[in-house]
Amino acid sequence: MSPTDTPVPPVPANAGPPLVVAVDGTSGSGKSSTSRGVAQRLGLAYLDTGAQFRAITWWMLRRGVDVHDAAAVAGLAAEPRLVSGTDPSAPTIHVDGEDVSAPIRTPEVNSAVSPVSAVPEVRTRLLELQRAIVFETLAAGRGIVVEGRDIGSVVWPDAPVKVYLSADPAARASRRSREEGGTDVAATEQSLLARDAIDSGRATAPLVLADGAVAIDTTPYTLEEVVAQVVALARAVEAPA
Repeated sequence: MSPTDTPVPPVPANAGPPLVVAVDGTSGSGKSSTSRGVAQRLGLAYLDTGAQFRAITWWMLRRGVDVHDAAAVAGLAAEPRLVSGTDPSAPTIHVDGEDVSAPIRTPEVNSAVSPVSAVPEVRTRLLELQRAIVFETLAAGRGIVVEGRDIGSVVWPDAPVKVYLSADPAARASRRSREEGGTDVAATEQSLLARDAIDSGRATAPLVLADGAVAIDTTPYTLEEVVAQVVALARAVEAPA
């Protein structure tokens, strides 16, 4: 079964307002900061699906798996045990009981995550996990902000709020360089553009502007202004005119 064939679980009638905010977009566009800010402003849970792909990648690298060997990655995709924390003020991710929130942000993982993410078995495994987390959150009566690259198109296409964030490549590179402690901006920009090409061109769940998504170019805005725009979209859905 491919990721796009995996059925979305129905939300039970007692699940409360089924507010899912799907935030997709390119690397360095502000997805994580925006998503956490929106979740905190609205009192929602938060799920970073990109961290899950990074965690799988970290696990593969730690075991010496060639991340460019799709068959090898596919054969091991089901082995690591992942647990994603959904607190927007302190998001965590554990692999086999180990907190890998910091190790998954290294340049080594950055350069390896795209080929791992392109393996259909990895995407199918994580899609099931992501949908289970969303379903369980809604069933508990709480909404959730989910960020990634295929949330509005594949993971939860019925999300009432869909946003696609982008930014000028130079601005994205500058932001990512600061996050990584001052790495070379020009090299970072080339790396981001290369990842865009891979993510947009892969056969399985490519990065796209989902149907019904609101596109926001974050280049001219502060983080607070972007958060405010997304919060306004969510509140419009919660309390339609």
